[in-house]
Amino acid sequence: MNLYKYASPATFYPLAGKMIPWFAIPSAILFAVGMYVGFFVAPTDFQQGDAYRIIFIHVPAAWMGMFLYVLMAIYAGIGWAFNARLASMMASALAITGAMFTLLSLVTGALWGKPTWGTYWAWDARMTSTLILLFLYIGFISLQSAIDDTRRADRAGAVLALVGVINVPIIYFSVQWWNTLHQGASIRILGKPTIAAPMLAAMLIMLAACWFYSVAIVLIRLRCIILEREQNASRFAEVNV
Repeated sequence: MNLYKYASPATFYPLAGKMIPWFAIPSAILFAVGMYVGFFVAPTDFQQGDAYRIIFIHVPAAWMGMFLYVLMAIYAGIGWAFNARLASMMASALAITGAMFTLLSLVTGALWGKPTWGTYWAWDARMTSTLILLFLYIGFISLQSAIDDTRRADRAGAVLALVGVINVPIIYFSVQWWNTLHQGASIRILGKPTIAAPMLAAMLIMLAACWFYSVAIVLIRLRCIILEREQNASRFAEVNV
């Protein structure tokens, strides 16, 4: 099977329509299971009480916000370097979802911070760098919207996205580099998790749910962008709408 043909927006459009249910349905199921495990199965924290349960939303949202930005920058860079229209469209589709997760992480972090630290907001390194990430997403979306020529808009957005990638490792390592209110990582790639098994299970299930949701919603947005940009969109608009 020639996979290169799917680099064409017109060819990828119907495939995306077929893929959406395969990610949307598992996403809904995983969200339901993850919320149940997180709110009813996971034990109460001995220090924070039940207030800590917001982390089952906050942490996956924060991870997805960072991951989607890196993915957006990669697609934007590919679109810029190789004049790949579908890659540039994918970057545009990823931006709104990434911004939504970043905003969700900031809001839930503020709600978590009030009972834990006594304040909704403190200008510590991780909070501030995450806020900068949201501004980068907004800047990318606004910059593309402000330029009528889609090719120029994609190039300008790619430059901003690639420059902004430096902020992602700053967010991740901020609690190690600076003295902040934010607690260190409870789940480490090369280390043993420091949280109870039901908490870890709820966290990973919610992360999977966010990932499946992201794929589904990005594919939906990508199809809309293809229809908006492609001059011959009417040729395939009726396929798997």
